Amino acid sequence: MRTIGKLAEDGGVGVETVRFYQRKGLLGTPTRDGGIRRYGNEDVRQLRFIRKAQKAGFTLEEIKELIDLDAGQDHHRVHELAAIRIEKLDVQITELHRARETLRRLTKECAEGASGPCPILATFEV
Repeated sequence: MRTIGKLAEDGGVGVETVRFYQRKGLLGTPTRDGGIRRYGNEDVRQLRFIRKAQKAGFTLEEIKELIDLDAGQDHHRVHELAAIRIEKLDVQITELHRARETLRRLTKECAEGASGPCPILATFEV
């Protein structure tokens, strides 16, 4: 059994992150044992699950649903959530590619132009 500090350390997050996840209903809050809350291996597993799902781009709401599905066998819904996430990532990747190409073009224009307004800054003006 571990304290919240040890749980946070084992999960690679801060204590406030653990508390945040608890407030959002992603992690349980154990009862106090001698005045101290004690966390087990399942809590570490759950915390790591949340972090990995976040790194995959899932929202906290989606992670909550994945946690609920983790207890069951609803492969179809998990697959559906993953497919939706992939579609969103594809859109983000396309947008990032466009942004990179625009910035490359503007950087080249900036390097070639010695006078006048900076093309990069001019692009960002409204």
